[in-house]
Order: sequence, then structure tokens, then C-alpha cells
Amino acid sequence: MNLSAIDQLLKGIFERRFGEPAKRVMPLKGDASARKLFRLTAASRTAIGVVNPDARENRAFLEFSRHFRVCGLPVPEIYAEELDRGIYLEEDLGDTTLFQFLTANRTEGGLSSETLDLYRQVVELLPRFQIEGGRTLNYDLCYPRSGFDKQSMLWDLNYFKYYFLRLAKIPFSEQALEDDFERLAEFLLTADRRFFLYRDFQSRNIMVRDGAPFFIDYQGGRRGALQYDVASLLYDAKADLPFEVRDALVERYLEAASKLTPIDRGVFLAHYPGYIHIRIMQAMGAYGLRGFYERKQHFLASIPYAIRNLEYLLRTAEIPVELPELTQVWRRLVASSALRQFGTASLKLTVRIQSFPYKDGVPTDEKGHGGGYVFECRALPNPGRFERYATLTGKDGAVVAFLENEPAASDFLGHVFALIDQAVENYQQRNFTDLLVAFGCTGGRHRSVYCAERLARHLREKYRVSVEVRHLAQEDAPLAPGPLPGEEGGNT
Repeated sequence: MNLSAIDQLLKGIFERRFGEPAKRVMPLKGDASARKLFRLTAASRTAIGVVNPDARENRAFLEFSRHFRVCGLPVPEIYAEELDRGIYLEEDLGDTTLFQFLTANRTEGGLSSETLDLYRQVVELLPRFQIEGGRTLNYDLCYPRSGFDKQSMLWDLNYFKYYFLRLAKIPFSEQALEDDFERLAEFLLTADRRFFLYRDFQSRNIMVRDGAPFFIDYQGGRRGALQYDVASLLYDAKADLPFEVRDALVERYLEAASKLTPIDRGVFLAHYPGYIHIRIMQAMGAYGLRGFYERKQHFLASIPYAIRNLEYLLRTAEIPVELPELTQVWRRLVASSALRQFGTASLKLTVRIQSFPYKDGVPTDEKGHGGGYVFECRALPNPGRFERYATLTGKDGAVVAFLENEPAASDFLGHVFALIDQAVENYQQRNFTDLLVAFGCTGGRHRSVYCAERLARHLREKYRVSVEVRHLAQEDAPLAPGPLPGEEGGNT
């Protein structure tokens, strides 16, 4: 159908519904589907006209919209429909998506207070769609399946395999990966799946009008688990929410959902990382199809953010099922420098700094990419040999003063800073987001702690990076008591 014919169809349905002519029909940017969107403007009102040849999609959207409005949820009003022609009119919710609002209102700290307030509203409204809306929804309208079942999961996982892994030339064992897909799907199916799963619950499908969120594009919804939609929102790649904000928002979501149905927080969180991963993989399949295959560059621009999300999950999340080949695939993705170079992403580097005692062995970086630095501090002057410092640590003022008066410590840190500065600047240029630096001494309490704290301060002052500091000896056990009078100080 050409634009002239579409124009006449939409003007006709508009005038029949409102009794006045539309003076202007303006095409709007749509999504990746066959739907075409238009804004119709008359003297006293506007409306959104939709032209879509997919009758089942139209029926799902229209009936879901009416259902959710009856439930008191903020979705567009349906003004008119002529399904035999594949057209309908809906309420005009404006031009600002949550993603656009987020992008326009970013601050140095991450999110503006207005953006954070919108996200809080969104995660409090989501359970009402899933639980209240889902109780009486007609799931016979869902397509291509009525539930996010094993078949749906395997479709998404193979979408990731063929459109992302193949096209990005990431190696894998076909049978081993298929076996892991089966295990992951079987695990996800053990979650409670009695709820409405919105399916594409992300910041581009939430409109912002007068400071409040409105929801669109739920026509792909079906029955499923609660975890999927909140994972979709919080791990929406280019939204790039600070990880601490994601953690706070999922807690707010759980609080809101628990008011509507009993939820075992531990069980929910046990399944949550698995649903985050499958959602990320589904999205990466779309980036591969639209970006690598169809050459649409803006889809490729999301890849570095998705890689950073995987890197964070490898370090912080646990899925309680063995997925050896899939885990290796995730590690290969995270290790790829090329995948971090698409678009104009400038991802924030996290430097993880540790102090440790050599008596416990050198710590391994099982949760990161396996690289980084380990610095030997046992050649530095040791305050632990002196009784007055024995019960202190490298964070205490007296120990700090002792080491700062030692030229050897200053020279050592000068070399450390030069090496780490070079790595930080290189990683920032390549969009790598994780660097581990460890300092070891005999007991892990004085010299290594002091050096770790000094490097952390140096990096915070010089670079725009996140710095995490852990003192492993202090986590493992309380400090030992100091020597009794007349005894020799400890050799730490």
C-alpha cells in the first residue's frame, strides 16, 4: 500500500470517529515490525494511526489495551478500528520515550532525580500488569504461543546462536551449546510462570507524558515468569543504568509485587540471573540480525553495553545449574575487543583493587576476564615487625605515616601508578570495563592494604572510573590480638 492510499484510509477513519477532518498525516519512526505509525492532527485533537497487515498482532494489541485500561493501567485509549483494512486509531501519548528522557537528563552521577522517580514509578506499575492484569487476561489472544515455554526459550537461544554468535564469529561447540540451552531452559521453567509476561518491557516502549509513564507495545505478551520483564527493563542495554540503581529498583519491584501476591524473595532471586541472561541473549540475537545481517548501524551500537552487562553478570551473578559451554561463550564475548568498538559507547571502567596475604595464596580472578596485575609488597619495609603497629592495618594513620616516610614505598607506588595508568587509559579507549589489581604481603594487613588504598585514591583523583576495594584478610577473619608485653611483634 502506498503512502497516498494510507493517507486516505487514515483520514477516513479519523473523520468517521471524531467528526472532523485530519489536516495533517505525518509518518512516525516505527520499530522493526511491519507496522507503520502516523500522527493525525486536526483542529482540536491528535491521534496515532496504525497500519499493520498482521491481523493477530492487531487483535492482541487492541484487546490487551482495552483489558489493561479496565484494570486502571496507563495504556493508550483505542479510538477506532477497522481490522478488515488493518488500521486503527489510538491515543497520542506524545514523542518522549523513557529512553529519550533518560538520555536527555543524564547527570555526572548517572541518573537525574526526575529519571530515577520515573523508573521507580515504572517498577511499581509493572507488577500490576503482570499480576492484576494477568489474572483475567484472555491468553488465547497471545501469539505465536500463549506462554513463554520451553519452545519459546529455545527459539530465543538459537536466535542468539545463529544471528549473533555465528555472525560475530565466536567459536562454540554446537552440541555442547545445545545441551546447555536445554539445561538453562529446564531451570527457567522451574520458576512460577502464572503471570503476564510483557515480553518487550524496555525503555523505548514506555512513554513519558506530564511526568508519568504510559505503556505501549505489549502485543507480544504471554503467560510467563515475573523475572523476565524486570530483567528486560533493568538490563536494557543502551539505557546503561548504574548497577547499584538496578539493585535498588529490583528491591522496589519486589516490594510492590509482594503487595499483590505472595513472593518468596530467595526463590525469585535464584531464578532472576537466568532470566537476565536469556533476555540479554535474545536482545543480542536482534542486534546480530538487524546489525550484522541487515547492516543497521544503530543496532550494533548496543553491543558494547550488552557485553558490559555480561561481564558484570559473570562477576556477580550465580545461575544454580552447570552451563560449561555457554559460560565459555560468554567469556569469549567479554574478551572480544572488537565487540566493544561498535558505535560511540564510552563505558565506565571499574578497577577492582584487592589486598591479600600470601599465606593464603594469590587470589584468582574467576569472575573477571582473568587478566590484571599482582604486585609483591613483601620487599617493602614492614610496620608489622613493630609492636605498636601489630594490631593496626594499612588504613590506620600510624601505619600510613610509617610507610609514607619510607622512600622505598614511595618509589614502589610510583612504578605501580605508571603501569596502572597505562592500563586504565588503554582500557578506556577500548571500552573494557573491568580491571583487577591485587597487592600481596605476608599477612595481608599492613603493606598490601596501604598500597591498595593509595592506588584507589590515585585513580579516583585522576580518572573517571569506578573503584572497588577489598581487603581479603580482613574479610576472612577478625584481626588477631597484638603481642603480649615482652613478646616479639608479628611478621606481617
